[in-house]
Amino acid sequence: MEAKPVKNKFGTAPVFFTAISTILGAILFLRFGYAVGTLGFWGVLLLVILGHTLTIPTALALSELATNKRVEGGGEYFVISRSFGLNIGATIGMALYLSQAISVAFYIIAFTETFEFVFNYFASSLNFNLPRQVISLPAMAVLGLVILRKGANTGVKTLYVVVGILFLALIMFFLGKTEYSTTVSGGLGNLEMRNMKDFFIVFAIVFPAFTGMTAGVGLSGDLRNPGKSIPLGTTAATITGMVVYLFVIYKLAISASPEDMLNNQLIMSKIAIGGAFIIPLGLGASTISSALGSIMVAPRTLQALARDTSFPSMKMNRWLAASRNTDGEPVNASLVTVIIAFVFVALGNVNAVAEIISMFFMVTYGSLCLISFLNHFGSSPSYRPSFKSRWYISLAGFVIALFVMFRINTPYALASIIVMVALYTYINHYHRERHGLESLFANALFQINRNLQVYLQKTGSKKKAKEWRPGVICISKDSFKRAKAFRLLNWISYRYGFGTYLHRIEGYYSRATSQQAAEELSKLIEIYDTTQNHVYVDTIISPSYTSAIVQAIQVPGISGMENNMVIFEYDKEDPDNLGEILENIRLIQAGNFDICLLASARKEMLYRNGIHVWIDFNEPENASLLILLSFIISGHPDWRRSSIKVFGTCKPEQYGETRRELSELVLSGRLPITESNVEIIKLEKGDSVKNLINIRSSTAALVMTGFRPEGLKHNGEAILNGYDDTGTILFVNSHNQKDIM
Repeated sequence: MEAKPVKNKFGTAPVFFTAISTILGAILFLRFGYAVGTLGFWGVLLLVILGHTLTIPTALALSELATNKRVEGGGEYFVISRSFGLNIGATIGMALYLSQAISVAFYIIAFTETFEFVFNYFASSLNFNLPRQVISLPAMAVLGLVILRKGANTGVKTLYVVVGILFLALIMFFLGKTEYSTTVSGGLGNLEMRNMKDFFIVFAIVFPAFTGMTAGVGLSGDLRNPGKSIPLGTTAATITGMVVYLFVIYKLAISASPEDMLNNQLIMSKIAIGGAFIIPLGLGASTISSALGSIMVAPRTLQALARDTSFPSMKMNRWLAASRNTDGEPVNASLVTVIIAFVFVALGNVNAVAEIISMFFMVTYGSLCLISFLNHFGSSPSYRPSFKSRWYISLAGFVIALFVMFRINTPYALASIIVMVALYTYINHYHRERHGLESLFANALFQINRNLQVYLQKTGSKKKAKEWRPGVICISKDSFKRAKAFRLLNWISYRYGFGTYLHRIEGYYSRATSQQAAEELSKLIEIYDTTQNHVYVDTIISPSYTSAIVQAIQVPGISGMENNMVIFEYDKEDPDNLGEILENIRLIQAGNFDICLLASARKEMLYRNGIHVWIDFNEPENASLLILLSFIISGHPDWRRSSIKVFGTCKPEQYGETRRELSELVLSGRLPITESNVEIIKLEKGDSVKNLINIRSSTAALVMTGFRPEGLKHNGEAILNGYDDTGTILFVNSHNQKDIM
């Protein structure tokens, strides 16, 4: 859904004033005195510094992101959704919107403190406790009418007036003197730090004072040049707010005693010139300006969510995305915001909700810092912001956001995360087609993988790997006919190894075969798109099987480790490609690769019937690989209810030695094979191992046994035939003996 053009767009000033009006809000007038009274000047100074170690990185990250691409309507939501993807963006966006909408109610309720003298008069003179809603509900009604009737244009004009009153009140406060100030030295060395055990309790109370610096970003869709106005307005408001905070806490510390600050929440009125009038007026201006800032921003976040069809109902999306024709105002989204605010104003107390709001704001700030960090780390060529922060500043902002969340209120932090996960799960359910998160992390993962490959190559050239780990290649043109080769590769790759599956396109490289490869790769990725798939899938275009193998084995795996094993697969009942496979065995041997020949049976694999491993101790290289592979394969969830059974064959006179060797192999390798699942079979004259396998392993899900390439050379396919009574069978040849200790 396209946004309708707006005739009069804003410059930088509304961004600054919206942000500063939210920063210098109710907390400044109502809670900073309590904070200084509790912690002293130096304690609150540390508090302000901690708050800005989060807000400054966020402001820098937001400024950076805003100058990389055009920021459209929705502000923070737009930035997050275009970086993390629409589903995660919608999750954070909905939480952000609710925080903004409920913040309106929070500020309106705080506005009622301006009329404390009225409530005191009714309580003392008429013995009647006047409900706060007598003031808050009409105030909310007036604010709602202004936004619904006149829109952001009038809201911005009103904002200029109330910000002017706010700064006038602050000036009168700074000019004021008290009797206490004449008795106290203004030197910094005389100021106190106390009660630091209560630091984070006070921080939790004061924290909403630090949540307003991104408020102006919500006007992004109404700005002439968001890439310029957002960085300038946001950064200026953040720095201005910090400077004002520092001066306010210093003025409080030298103008009132700790007892007075703790007992009088409007202590600033006792200090300011004309404080009985000007400070309540300033409080009223600050709360109304903060409410104005929130009520202008929240509907635009909701409208942007609807334009991205974030809600399950298309009718709801169209209705919320609608704009007024004359000025582009999100009237329907504004109406919903006003109703939500009215509900919470009517409740009268949003203190508990205020902490949840703070948590959602923290999630937003942390997300913005994380996006900035990942873009820095990923080094995408498309990431070219004109304003640049530093990756370590963004990372610090993300870490501090998490730390502060859990330090303020751990249950609320956990509740916020649970709510976000549940919301994401629901959104992802009805928007499964959306992607995006992977693109952001892909760049970061690319850098990690690139550096790791170089590191592994360097270290690998200096020292030999201490343990064997499978790096497996499988090349097949029958990917859409049979899946067992891929399944085997996936079993091996699931936990202990790395597998590359190459679907072969027969022919020479051309525009037609290239397009065919791209189409078939997309189909394969879709087919194998499961959480338990750990195989890298690609295509290879080659005129022959031999040339495809030569191409593949010369290139290291994308994991950075050299490939050391090749899987061949054929249909056991119709081995039309077996001859082609056998022709290339010597080629694989030349590269010192381990070889797996998978004879796929058409009957279903019943995993509960387990894996049967047949070992000939006259082939120690194969024995060690068979044991290791069986263990590796059984680690996949497909085999979680199965067991491994090992059969060893020997001449009668070798029984004792074979039993000892096999027991030692299982024991030293710490393999999940019980003594009862190990069986030694004495071969009498005329006995055939092939017949024994057909009899003893006819029901096994997978049979594994060794083979010698020399046997294939002399006897050909006959070595692999004759296993008619078994299911799928895996023939293994090891290049060298593996250490399984």
